[in-house]
Amino acid sequence: MKRAAFFPMVGLGTLLTLTCTELARASGVTPVVAEVPAVEGGLYHVDDLRTQVVFSVSCLSVSWYHGMFSGVSGSLQLDSAHPEQSHVALQLPLHSLTTTSGSVTQTLWDEGWLDVRKYPDATFVSTQVVSDGPSQARVAGRLTLHGVTRPVTLRVHFVGAGKNPMDQDYTVGFEAHGTIQRSAFGIRNAMSAVGDDVKLTLTGVFEKSPSDTLR
Repeated sequence: MKRAAFFPMVGLGTLLTLTCTELARASGVTPVVAEVPAVEGGLYHVDDLRTQVVFSVSCLSVSWYHGMFSGVSGSLQLDSAHPEQSHVALQLPLHSLTTTSGSVTQTLWDEGWLDVRKYPDATFVSTQVVSDGPSQARVAGRLTLHGVTRPVTLRVHFVGAGKNPMDQDYTVGFEAHGTIQRSAFGIRNAMSAVGDDVKLTLTGVFEKSPSDTLR
């Protein structure tokens, strides 16, 4: 995906945040969740070590086959007060694909499938954010894959926010779900054996350095 816009949402419910925080303190663990009221707004970058994209596709109509992409890059402009004004852009290197089988991975890299030599990246750029509550939203955007750009809507859930105790970077996390049809992006190989619907689950982690943190 070229530049992509992904996870623009706000806060956890107050009760849930307080409950998790108190449980963590009772266990002697420093909570890595935002204290109420607050998720900090501002410009974030993708934490590529913790951001993952998992796909699931029907195999011979008897099982779901899974694979994972990593190495995601991009940015999130988060407006906590007005989440509908948030924006995200992501780029995904398709050669990062891994599965449980080396031969399957190699096949998916080749022509007829992802064709990573010709189309090395996929991108998602958000076009609209619609809030569905304090921790849920629908994020519409344009996904470019295999040289084709189509509209895609993701259901996004806010997971948590807080200062990373290891590097002191303020961090926000989201999980997103969506489904695409691979045929719509020109990937039509083995349609009788491999499903057209591809389920996507994205774990998105975004950071900003202490110097950028709004205090």
